[in-house]
Amino acid sequence: MSTLATVEFNKAFIFKFLKFGVVGFSGLIVDFSITYFCKEKLKIHKYIANSSGFVVATGTNYMLNRYWTFSSHNPGLIIQFGKFFMVSLVGLALSNALIYLLHDKLRWNFYFAKACAIVIVSLWNFFANYLYTFTG
Repeated sequence: MSTLATVEFNKAFIFKFLKFGVVGFSGLIVDFSITYFCKEKLKIHKYIANSSGFVVATGTNYMLNRYWTFSSHNPGLIIQFGKFFMVSLVGLALSNALIYLLHDKLRWNFYFAKACAIVIVSLWNFFANYLYTFTG
């Protein structure tokens, strides 16, 4: 059973948070690009397109966060990716729920609703990965 890390708000933590933000921004570009291509060009349903963008961005974000943000050299790559992917799946559920609420119920523009979901889910992703995935 894994132990959870504690959050200590120091310079190293802030630097990791900023690096996570840079990686997240690259993931945002990947996510939006894949989502747009699937939804607008391939005419795939918006939730499938959203999920596709999210999954591809999760893969690229994992590698960048593993080696750059958290400097992890944990030999248990598959287990660590499994943790990262589980955190991301919770994030995907939150993302789709927020898009459903903001776009389908409140009638916001789909891409604006997606951007809002990304901001909220990014906070979940950072803290869950900091405390669970990349500990020790």
